[in-house]
Amino acid sequence: MVARRQALLGLVVVLSAGGCSSSDDTVTTPGLADRDTVLTTVKPARQDLSNTISLNGKVAINPVFGIVAPADGELRWVSRTLPKEADDTPVWVASVWHDGIPRRVEIPAGSIFAGRLMADHATVTKGMPIVSATHAGYGITADVDSAQAYRISGAVQQVKAQIKNGPGPFRCTALGTIAALPAGTVPVPVTTTPPTPAASGAPQPVETGDPGAGSSGSEPTGLRLVCVPPAGVKLINGADVTIELVTDKATGVLVLPVEAVAGSQGKGKVDLVVGDDQTRKTIDVTLGISDGKVIEIKKGLKGDETIAVPGPNLPAPESTQ
Repeated sequence: MVARRQALLGLVVVLSAGGCSSSDDTVTTPGLADRDTVLTTVKPARQDLSNTISLNGKVAINPVFGIVAPADGELRWVSRTLPKEADDTPVWVASVWHDGIPRRVEIPAGSIFAGRLMADHATVTKGMPIVSATHAGYGITADVDSAQAYRISGAVQQVKAQIKNGPGPFRCTALGTIAALPAGTVPVPVTTTPPTPAASGAPQPVETGDPGAGSSGSEPTGLRLVCVPPAGVKLINGADVTIELVTDKATGVLVLPVEAVAGSQGKGKVDLVVGDDQTRKTIDVTLGISDGKVIEIKKGLKGDETIAVPGPNLPAPESTQ
């Protein structure tokens, strides 16, 4: 028995020795780059650029939209009775007076006056929603996230729509503004039922006044885009729609990948790669429009610089605690 155990032990030792690598073999351990070492760089380039935004929308019947003041000045409503049905020509509803010159405010053809958003003789600024209108018939609506509001900025140059599992893509004509409208955009019908006595301290029902009187302007509705497809496009109420919105275009502008830039509106920062040791130097740049892949560099770069990717990290906000 002892001899058998010794023989097995000798076999294990021989097999173990045979499984070991020779002393000449070396194992290479992957190295790590030094902290802040630049691994990826990019050069600025020039190209045509458009600010394109994708939105999720739906087909809707009689959507409401807002019309803005064409200039700064005093708002004066027309004193005549407005049509109760959609007209095939624009309808004049008000004027904005500035330095003695009136600027007409019109509801587009195919729409109906829905309500005043500002009082008569109110002081308004250019781009402020002042009247709401209802498009008569089918339209397409899309809610706009507040984070996208400044990319849109009320300037809609082109809208394309694709109905899910349906017609498209097709051009869609934008109506009014994407700015939020004050609460009470759609006028409430006049109440004719006399109020009933209420318990002491309870609010009394009040008859609704002129439906065109508008609201106080508090508690705005959400931002929303409303557009109308061309005639002949078959629409089904409630159908899902993907909308591509172009708000601005630029030709031959200097651009960088968005990953190389810290910031997205107005001012931003990039890291220059300088010297043989690839040192990062953070500089300020002025930003323009973006298509989500690249962003326009208006000021701060000449075009021959080497830029580090990813861009610099913006400092975290200081704690208020």
